[in-house]
Amino acid sequence: MATTNALPTRKSRRMTRTNVLQFVLRGRAFIALILVVGYFAITLWPQFLSVGNIEIVSKHVAQNALLAIGMTFVILTGGIDLSVGSIVGLTAMIAGMLINKGIIIPALGVVLYPSVWMIVVISVAIATLFGAINGFVITRFNVAPFIATLGMMYIARGFAGLLNNGYTFANLVGRPELHNTGFEKLGAGELLGINYSIWIMIVFALVAWFITTRTPFGRHVYAIGGNERSAELSGVRVKRTKLLVYMISGFCAAFVGLIIASQLVAAHPATGNTFELNAIAAVVLGGTSLAGGRGSIGGTIIGAFVIGVLGDGLVMSNVSSFWQMVIKGAVIVLAVIIDQVQARMQARIALLQQQEMG
Repeated sequence: MATTNALPTRKSRRMTRTNVLQFVLRGRAFIALILVVGYFAITLWPQFLSVGNIEIVSKHVAQNALLAIGMTFVILTGGIDLSVGSIVGLTAMIAGMLINKGIIIPALGVVLYPSVWMIVVISVAIATLFGAINGFVITRFNVAPFIATLGMMYIARGFAGLLNNGYTFANLVGRPELHNTGFEKLGAGELLGINYSIWIMIVFALVAWFITTRTPFGRHVYAIGGNERSAELSGVRVKRTKLLVYMISGFCAAFVGLIIASQLVAAHPATGNTFELNAIAAVVLGGTSLAGGRGSIGGTIIGAFVIGVLGDGLVMSNVSSFWQMVIKGAVIVLAVIIDQVQARMQARIALLQQQEMG
């Protein structure tokens, strides 16, 4: 009798520990955010929690979150996009060229200077096109996403340099007589005391959350990441969905490039260098599996806050830029390890449940 009662007790205790560990793993991004904020709030008091610093950190978080939102769609399908950082730089350079040089039409001998709104539309359209090319190469020619986007990373960075022979487009304020002024408001403007970039992040996050949780397209994205072959047999248009997610990634990257160029009132070909690593780190830290099929926009936003706070905190602590790279790299590796542990634990729990039902 004693042995019979002990077995369920040990099993229930083991399940309780497993459930607690699962809860911790699922909430790892939020726990990490609390720890990072707490550490820097104590070690850098009171500068870290000053209004000015919070505003700066929020702007950096907004940029990383925008990139990470697009990256989330890609990774949910089991893909990866290494070109987003270069597309950020290309978009900034396109905006700089349109403001300072305009659109030259040799056949007519005229130069057109588009308005700020047209500059935004043209820049975003070109960046989205680059994302579409990524998706087309991956789906049409069955090229691995890593290779396709790695190639696009170099192509986009090369075009960014060619637009002004490697030089910076400076003083992007436009000229009143050309009706192309006001570009700097995109990065410096405020609504209700909050920077436009933060509002853009909020809007993008809400729209992305709605798409992934309330639309057939969102369900198709998860289905492809879970099991692409099964999704295809179920009637999901896999190629079209993949094409769209890479377009979304390019679209999000475009706004980051525009915001940075607007804040700096300048565009440099190297803008966005290594940004793709921060985006991937935010996505994985937020709980999205690199294998695809599992993750959320909310987790990605929290992950972006962790990476943003960590980066700015290390700068304020006068940590060497080389050590910053080491720490961020370690965070990415640790996040992937935790993701693998969580996946194995879920598989083990599912197996145990099947055995109990059998």
